[in-house]
Amino acid sequence: MEDVLDVYTRPVDPNRPLVCLDETSKQLVGEIRLPIPISPGQVARYDAEYVRNGVSSLFLLYAPLEAQEGEDQGWRQVVVTDRRTRVDYAHVIRDLVDLRYPEANKIVLVQDQLNTHSIASLYEAFEPKEAKRLADKLEIHYTPKHGSWLNMAEIELSILGRQCLDRRIPDKATLVREVQAWQERRNRLGARIDWRFTTADARIKLKHLYPSTIE
Repeated sequence: MEDVLDVYTRPVDPNRPLVCLDETSKQLVGEIRLPIPISPGQVARYDAEYVRNGVSSLFLLYAPLEAQEGEDQGWRQVVVTDRRTRVDYAHVIRDLVDLRYPEANKIVLVQDQLNTHSIASLYEAFEPKEAKRLADKLEIHYTPKHGSWLNMAEIELSILGRQCLDRRIPDKATLVREVQAWQERRNRLGARIDWRFTTADARIKLKHLYPSTIE
């Protein structure tokens, strides 16, 4: 916990950008009957029956320090995939390294301890030489068990869920369009997370999590 909190206090360094990563899934649900649209004095109505059209996965990347410093407007990116395998994760990482930060010395990556979130995933997806190249670009900091709330990307996913995903979305193409529109608007507005929880706060408010010491 303290390791992640210390990372959040680092100044902006273009050579070592900080990125938070998290993922979730979305059940794709289609309508069996056409909804009745909203009309004067009447809310929109949807039939209780629906058809399941599979599940898509969403990987969310969020760069908090850029947003906090105002050098950029900050950015977040959502990648929609058909699955949430090691290979999918590895391709998200490669795009982060090669497309987003090709000039960075290291990318400081905060993520949870999901079994696919590991260097081993790079070796499963790519040849060893390529996997090693990507691994050498990462400085990974894991949130503790039951401490995923320390990952700012999880907060962004919660906002995405409330603002974009809290309704029926019938297919992947629609999901991609809706998520991209949310992402572009939030980036354009320069929305950011005002993180204030520090290591000093943790030692006071979460004192029960620390081992007791005997003088």
